[in-house]
Amino acid sequence: MAVSSLVVNIDDFDKMKFNAFCSDIGLDASSVINMFVKTVIRENCIPFLISRNSDPFYSKKNIDYIMKSVQELKDGKGTPHELIEA
Repeated sequence: MAVSSLVVNIDDFDKMKFNAFCSDIGLDASSVINMFVKTVIRENCIPFLISRNSDPFYSKKNIDYIMKSVQELKDGKGTPHELIEA
């Protein structure tokens, strides 16, 4: 099997943290990158969510829950109270 090199530019701090993570799980950076590449090829997609709104607060499920709660308050089914900081 022929082997090729892949050159990427990465921030020095990110590289240090990535290498430390890889070491902590018993792998080297090359193995982890190869795992990523194999997963992309096998799944035919990036194996994690890439989104402008990746904040879970803005998920459809949470927005639906908030809208339902707001409607319940408008219908008089809630108990208003002051915000109490912990």
